[in-house]
Amino acid sequence: MTTAEAHDRTGLPVGHGGLEDELGWSLHRVYGGFRQSAADSVADVPGGSRGYQVLVAVDADPPSSQLALAQRLGIDRTAMTYLVDALEAAGLVVRQPHATDRRVRHVAITPDGMQALTRARGALRATEEQLLGALDPAEAAQLRALLVRVARSTDPSEPCTTPGGGPG
Repeated sequence: MTTAEAHDRTGLPVGHGGLEDELGWSLHRVYGGFRQSAADSVADVPGGSRGYQVLVAVDADPPSSQLALAQRLGIDRTAMTYLVDALEAAGLVVRQPHATDRRVRHVAITPDGMQALTRARGALRATEEQLLGALDPAEAAQLRALLVRVARSTDPSEPCTTPGGGPG
C-alpha cells in the first residue's frame, strides 16, 4: 500500500489499529454529531425525535394502531399513549376507530401534521447534508444505502419504509 492509499480523505491513517479503525468509535462520533442538531430540527414536534418518528411512520404506512407503532418504533406502549396524546392535542394526528374492532384505534396524520413533518424533515435534511459534507453526493447516497441495509439486518421482522409506503 502506498502512503497515499494508507490515508483517508481527511488525512487520517487507516488500518493502523487506532480509534479510527473501530466501528463503535465512528458510530458514536457520527451519532453524537447528529444528535443535538437533529434534536433542534424536531424541537417543535411534541415528543421531539420520537414524535417525529411517529409522524414519519403514520405517513409512510397508514393505517397504524398505537400498539403496532409502539412495536415498530421500539417505544413502550404506555409511553406511546402519552406521545400520541401530545401529538393529538397539538392537532398533528387523530385516532380513528378500526372498522371491525372497536378496541383498536388507528393513528392518522392530519394536514397540520403533514406540515409539521415537512418542516422537520427539511430541517433534518439540512442537518444531514452538513454532517455528510465530507462526502461527495455519490458517497453520501452510498453511505445512506449501506446504513439502511445494516439497519434492516438488525431486525428483519421490522420493515423500513419511506413515504409512499415502499421499501426505504
